[in-house]
Amino acid sequence: MEERLQKYISSSGLASRRESENLIKDGLVTVNDIVVTELGTKVSDKDIVKVNGKIIKPQENKVYYMLNKPTGYLTTSKDSKGRKTIYDLLIGLNERVYPVGRLDYDTSGLILLTNDSDFKTMIENPSVGIKKEYHVKIDGLLRKEESFKIQKGIDLGDYKTKACKIMNVLYNDEKTSTQLDIIISEGKNREIRRLFESVSHRVKSLKRTRIGNLELDVNQGKYRSLTPHEVKLLKLLSLNKIKEDKRK
Repeated sequence: MEERLQKYISSSGLASRRESENLIKDGLVTVNDIVVTELGTKVSDKDIVKVNGKIIKPQENKVYYMLNKPTGYLTTSKDSKGRKTIYDLLIGLNERVYPVGRLDYDTSGLILLTNDSDFKTMIENPSVGIKKEYHVKIDGLLRKEESFKIQKGIDLGDYKTKACKIMNVLYNDEKTSTQLDIIISEGKNREIRRLFESVSHRVKSLKRTRIGNLELDVNQGKYRSLTPHEVKLLKLLSLNKIKEDKRK
């Protein structure tokens, strides 16, 4: 059975019907590896439809969750040492889901889980640059020059970090530690810990509080489903970045 291309894209959950039409007009859609810009084009299940080079298919019971991960849990399905994993927290969840990105054993906060591989790839892609916010507590007083250096980007040896934003800086009464919020757009392995270590501050605690438009709003160790609107907004953040890169 054939259907209009924009409806096919919309049924994949990637974008609304109107947004799908814009993707077609912008030349981001191919059918059988041929760019299609005509809205009246019809496709069937036999056709290979791609958006920005990624094959899309109509959704089949895709699910999306946010989890508030405590420290002391691994972001994996099993551990050879018998340590607790995030799957120990997913009580009552029947679908098989996978984490979107990772949080270290000693890091807490917001982590997404889904069975939608395209969504997972989209959010994890560092080139898309979806912003992630963390609440951090470090040893010592963070000086302005150290903050400016981190925000500008630091060469850590194996890579240079992208510019980030530090805000809401508070010192404890004894002036032996600093609390702050930091927004980054990459989230490479131990990036935040390494950033502060590079200016001689040890991270005492680290909690992710936001991914894109999505703010953590469940109790520690609990999870909930994302609303269709929340999923749509996260996908739009990624699509808008893709379209920006296309114009460059």
